[in-house]
Amino acid sequence: MSTTSATSRRRTAAVLVLIPALVALALWAFAWPAARTAPRDLPLGVAGPAAATAPVEQRLAQRRGAFDLHRYADETAARKAIEDREVYGAIVVTPQGPKLLTATAAGPAVAQTLQQAVAHQASASGTPVTTVDVVPAAAQDPRGAALTASVLPLALAGIGTGAAVTLLGLRGVRAGTALAACAALVGVVATALAQSWLEAVPGNWWAVAGTFTMATLAMGAAVAGLAALLGRAGIALGGLLIMLLGNPFSGAASAPEMLPEPAGAIGQWLPPGAGVTLLRSVSFFDGAAAAGPALTLTWWAVLGLGAVLLGGALERRTRSEQPTAERDLAPTG
Repeated sequence: MSTTSATSRRRTAAVLVLIPALVALALWAFAWPAARTAPRDLPLGVAGPAAATAPVEQRLAQRRGAFDLHRYADETAARKAIEDREVYGAIVVTPQGPKLLTATAAGPAVAQTLQQAVAHQASASGTPVTTVDVVPAAAQDPRGAALTASVLPLALAGIGTGAAVTLLGLRGVRAGTALAACAALVGVVATALAQSWLEAVPGNWWAVAGTFTMATLAMGAAVAGLAALLGRAGIALGGLLIMLLGNPFSGAASAPEMLPEPAGAIGQWLPPGAGVTLLRSVSFFDGAAAAGPALTLTWWAVLGLGAVLLGGALERRTRSEQPTAERDLAPTG
């Protein structure tokens, strides 16, 4: 059997194994969180006198592991907790009956889940529930569809930027400058579309643009950094990390606490999930709880750019050593 025939067969076998494996991985990453969406220690407030809120807390506690209850003295404190992103909503016990405070801006799916949970309690007690949206979603995007849909384009932009910088042969400082410049342009374009045109992402224009920029830079730097250290295989590894884990585990369509464990936690440590969380905070909550996701994006960007600079330095060192080695090996006449 010829060497060419053996190589061809090995490549065919590799394709037959790798493609189904990638499909299975993609289906698991995207379908598993979607099929298992449910509240898991979802932060929920309960406000009112202790004697009045006790029955509500007892009924919520029956759904083991679903809610992480936070107690507040009154409706004002509960509203502030929602605006500070401490909880996704709150049940306020009043003499007229229970009142549900929600924040569709934090996730329409979460608000709907809370409404269903409280409605179930109300049907058992026979008391009607009033629902108040404390932090509503954008009027032009009440379901948050545009914000959710922004995750995939940003992931593609980040992967594409990192891959392009690598394949074009940019190294070191030039690569870092190109990554930062591309990320800034993506941030401006994304904000112009999402806020100025679609009116789906409110908030300070430049803060939103900065968020899009940080997310794109974190993903682009991660891909380029892995490529600088591992070669072109790093592009594939970075792409898989961002697209097959970061995207479906981001919680953009619901919330991290609605995903099966540990998908929600993993997603918040990856750039897509941190970017969505930061975007919600900047756009709808005046920057509340923005420090965590901003720090996550920062260290992804710093580590990625550091790897790019390190890879460039190692390549320059290798090139400088080659002529010396060639001179030492050259015959003397």
